[in-house]
Amino acid sequence: MSTARHPFEDLIGHLTRTTSLGPGEAARVVADVLAYFGEPAEEYVRRRHGELKSRGLTNDQIFPRISAELAGRRVAAPELTLRQLRRIVYG
Repeated sequence: MSTARHPFEDLIGHLTRTTSLGPGEAARVVADVLAYFGEPAEEYVRRRHGELKSRGLTNDQIFPRISAELAGRRVAAPELTLRQLRRIVYG
């Protein structure tokens, strides 16, 4: 019977060798990073809008910023207009 490998075992091993993280901690970091970058664009837009709004920014400041952030994501989201961003947040 073979033991199932973690799909990111090599990365977890690299993190444990190059940082002070233990295997369990490294696996959690990898899972957190994958979840962050796996977040769908619409969820990201809603989450970031809420974060930036809570910091006192206006929509005129928020939507261009989110647009720029989306373009820089590791897995680039489709290019969305400012109007499309607003529709994601407000329907």
